[in-house]
Amino acid sequence: MSKPETPQKAPYVEDLEPGVYAWCSCGKSTKQPYCDGSHKGTDFSPVIEKLTEAKKVAWCGCKQTGGKPYCDGSHAKL
Repeated sequence: MSKPETPQKAPYVEDLEPGVYAWCSCGKSTKQPYCDGSHKGTDFSPVIEKLTEAKKVAWCGCKQTGGKPYCDGSHAKL
């Protein structure tokens, strides 16, 4: 499997409403941290996350997290 691109070495922190979100796992999306279909033709696919309540979310920005789609601090090792 190929390695994802790293769009930024920090999380994308957002206050979100309940809903379904598609987190970009390849790092190629122009709509980070969300999928825009740029993964087509790669080994990657988006991670679908359903939020049932409003909350603050720290999406992984480096795409190296072990807890996809959330930041686990892996960017500190890059």
